[in-house]
Amino acid sequence: MTYCIYHIPGKKIGVTNNPEERITCQQGYTEDEYDILAMSDDIDYISNLEIELQKKYGYKVDRQLYKNLPTNKPPSASMNINITEQTTTFPCPVNKLKGRLKDELNMRWETEHGWCHVDNKSIDWVMDNIRPSMYNKERCYVYNKAFADFCKPTPAYAMHTGALNMSGRRAPERFDLIRAWANERGLYDKGDTKTQYLKLMEEAGELGRAILKNDQPEIVDAIGDMVVVLTNLSELAGYSIEHCIDEAYEVISKRTGKMQNGTFVKDTL
Repeated sequence: MTYCIYHIPGKKIGVTNNPEERITCQQGYTEDEYDILAMSDDIDYISNLEIELQKKYGYKVDRQLYKNLPTNKPPSASMNINITEQTTTFPCPVNKLKGRLKDELNMRWETEHGWCHVDNKSIDWVMDNIRPSMYNKERCYVYNKAFADFCKPTPAYAMHTGALNMSGRRAPERFDLIRAWANERGLYDKGDTKTQYLKLMEEAGELGRAILKNDQPEIVDAIGDMVVVLTNLSELAGYSIEHCIDEAYEVISKRTGKMQNGTFVKDTL
């Protein structure tokens, strides 16, 4: 399950695993009225970061960590699925499965045929293709190959969900993995923006040398390293890399101009 730290400017900082339900439906804020500051599958990391950000922004600090609230236990505690080579079996009868899956939104698991995940669209697919177990009426299953194929980023699926990028992974996942890696190594506790900026300049130099040599593997490596550093730099500055990208795109999407000598030159007012 992916947990999000959201910020409603001037109001609060909180955590949710379902922004649309929690922020829009329950609290009445539209997407342009809040920001997602961080995302991670690590509930411990998110729970501690929420408190830190509440203090940093001067909001009321929650008395209890998000992970310790009775209703916020990770999905694995309640949905113990059984994954074999051919099937994924759910620990409930067919007539109760939809409700159980609704409680497990964003849960993901890997099969030999690819990744499967739970969202509103895939729940509909599961309910259309679920089979009751012939051995235990309290269990039901789907075939992994068919479900994994459905979860792949076909244009039709992407059009309905907007959830996957072209490589078949959820758009935030790479950044979540980078943040989890950095957090485990204490970078967010002991690092700072200045050292990350210096690291970024070092990686930029590596990229420049690779471009001059037309060293394609080194170009790929340097660009990847710069993305990692930028992700951590953003986090240490109090923002998510996704937020920074969205802010930049909001500006450039409205920008007009033309190419001159290999560079895009924006129109001036």
